[in-house]
Amino acid sequence: MARVKHAVSSRKRTKRLLKKAKGAWGKRSKLVRRARETVFRGMAYATRDRKARKRDFRRLWVTRIRAGCEAEGMMYSRFIAGLKAANVTLDRKILADMAATDAPAFKELVELAKSSK
Repeated sequence: MARVKHAVSSRKRTKRLLKKAKGAWGKRSKLVRRARETVFRGMAYATRDRKARKRDFRRLWVTRIRAGCEAEGMMYSRFIAGLKAANVTLDRKILADMAATDAPAFKELVELAKSSK
């Protein structure tokens, strides 16, 4: 039986790793061991920050809705409770967009929330 060497597969694996580390600085994009550390750490940060992005956007949306509510003289918590009582199923992303770009429609939602509590 012929002897199996791993030159092709290991070179392919190394090339794939170095391609992922392409933007790194200095030896971190040239040497395999340093590149592996860099890529693995970057993947861990990417996983962590995908979850953090969701939190950050929700915080931004709540801030925009709160500003729109305060302009109409209503508290954020009462606004959300009023919308739930009125069976309005718009999410915070859409509400924040309305508060920032479409003030008359948002004002109607505030009036609806006031009347339904």
